[in-house]
Amino acid sequence: MAVLEGGPEDLPERVVPVTATGEDLKIAHRGGYEHFKATSRFQNGTEGRLPVYEWWERTEIAE
Repeated sequence: MAVLEGGPEDLPERVVPVTATGEDLKIAHRGGYEHFKATSRFQNGTEGRLPVYEWWERTEIAE
C-alpha cells in the first residue's frame, strides 16, 4: 500500500496498493492516467507506515 499526494482533488482513493515499492504508479482517472513517483518520505496511518508517492504528470488515453 502507498499514500498518493497531489494530483486531482477528485481521485477516489488516496491509499492504493503497490506491486513493487519504488516503482512509478499509473492510476486510471477521467479518461487518462495520473502518474505518481516514489519519494523518500513515509506517512503513518491506519494501514501502518506507508511510502508516499507524489503526483508528477497526467497523460491522456488515446481514442
